[in-house]
Amino acid sequence: MEVLASIFDLLAHLDQHLLALLNAYGGWVYLILFLIIFCETGLVVTPFLPGDSLLFVTGALTATGALNVQGVATLLMAAAFSGDNTNYWIGRYLGPKVFHKEQSLFFNRAYLEKTRIFYEKHGGKTILIARFMPVIRTFAPFVAGIGRMHYPRFLLYSLGGSVFWISCFVFGGYYFGNVPVVQQNLTAFVLLIILISILPGVIEYFRAQARAR
Repeated sequence: MEVLASIFDLLAHLDQHLLALLNAYGGWVYLILFLIIFCETGLVVTPFLPGDSLLFVTGALTATGALNVQGVATLLMAAAFSGDNTNYWIGRYLGPKVFHKEQSLFFNRAYLEKTRIFYEKHGGKTILIARFMPVIRTFAPFVAGIGRMHYPRFLLYSLGGSVFWISCFVFGGYYFGNVPVVQQNLTAFVLLIILISILPGVIEYFRAQARAR
């Protein structure tokens, strides 16, 4: 419970935490932001790290002159893109080693073939749309690697998704994060962003449940 409370506090007061980091570490914050976005997209074990909300708050800070908006946006696009590709190759390396048994309940080779077929048909839009869905964006490139999605196609959609995702939230924060009504209620807006981010996944879950019934 304490861990969940800490995570909630981090997300709910992300602006205060980021400002504290900036005051404590100065220019090193660029590296910290890069590592957070890289790990959130590049390591399948860290889907809990802040993504959309962190980008928005970072954009809002750039509007105050504390950070350079073009530099931050470019750096975080590189973090998202390199994280995606790291995750892809981890999945591509592990897939054949894990999904090799014919009769396994969870790691059946047939699942690997189904994943390959799915990403062959829908991989591009999956990689692009997943950018805007917390947790899903962490697993999508990993599963694309497991399914051995055609790598040049993966690169194209990964690059496009990285640029579009970072631009939407960093420049959204830059232009709207310091509007008085947003600034005075930044915690509420950050929580709203998190809610909107997870909403598509929740809707799809209930749709799947309805189809199953």
